[in-house]
Amino acid sequence: MFIQTQATPNPATLKFLPGAKVNSGVPRDFRDISEAKQSPLVSALFNIDGITGVFLGSDFISVTKDDADWSRVKPAVLGAIMDHFLSGLPVIEDDNSLDNLDDDEFFDKADSETVEIIKELLDSRVRPAVAMDGGDIIFKGFKDGIVFLKMQGACSGCPSSSATLKNGIENLLRHFVPDVEEVQQI
Repeated sequence: MFIQTQATPNPATLKFLPGAKVNSGVPRDFRDISEAKQSPLVSALFNIDGITGVFLGSDFISVTKDDADWSRVKPAVLGAIMDHFLSGLPVIEDDNSLDNLDDDEFFDKADSETVEIIKELLDSRVRPAVAMDGGDIIFKGFKDGIVFLKMQGACSGCPSSSATLKNGIENLLRHFVPDVEEVQQI
């Protein structure tokens, strides 16, 4: 098995591409070992000293570290990923227990059409680019002209994420959706 790695804009995060399907459901962001109970892979990664976050995309795994050196952490991460995929265990054991991402969205029903346009633009134009950098972006709400988004994976805590939100996503949404005045990160 050959696992490729890619740098991300976030120096604390590396993107690992195992050449196999990682996650068939919604992208998942794990910020500590207590959230990793459903995933033997994520649990193994959190057992490596220095790991502070794991993000599962459709065909990649983004791993975030603390101030540990990648030269020490990367071989252990590669080993854990390889061991997991060779074991034949599922990446996520009980996908039915996942929370519905829409449950905690907030917006006025009168803004439903605007929200659908925002979500479509995020899905078609923003998410693919963000996924290439090892992350994801989740719509959380829309109120008084402000779009609320959550950055995940490599994008969470990335030094350039605020520039991505303001210069990229905000400008895109304002161009196509006149009701959008601002984008804020949750």
